[in-house]
Amino acid sequence: MKKSNDLNAMKPDDFEKQLQQQSMRAIPGEWRNEILDAAKSAAPKQHDTSKSPSFLSTLNHQLSAILWPCPQAWAGLAAIWLIVLAVNFTTADRTEVVAKVATPSPEIIMALKEQRRELAELVDRHDIEPVDLPKSVPPKPRSERRITVIVV
Repeated sequence: MKKSNDLNAMKPDDFEKQLQQQSMRAIPGEWRNEILDAAKSAAPKQHDTSKSPSFLSTLNHQLSAILWPCPQAWAGLAAIWLIVLAVNFTTADRTEVVAKVATPSPEIIMALKEQRRELAELVDRHDIEPVDLPKSVPPKPRSERRITVIVV
């Protein structure tokens, strides 16, 4: 008990002196091998430096460098663009696809030709009178105000 009390009451300089006075003991060889094996297994695997980085790795690195200042803002902007594209795609007008697929029957084509012929006859029968353009009026003075000068 006295020894533990001595350690607690010791100053750091006294402790260092006591350690310097002790002789060094050799680490058992079996411990050394266990410690080195554990350190090797915990160390990160060495990558083959002869290979060039993959495209996805390079893309990830570049995007991280660009988006670093505020990734939440960029992620929000990307989400908004995805929503805009989704809405645009869902509300797209598909009439062109329908018009290409559906071919009109010969009866419909004949009816349309008849309507066009009748419309042409109706337009030709009406005499359209030329519209007279209004005659241009000479400009009037903008102001009738008189300038008066008072001399005293």
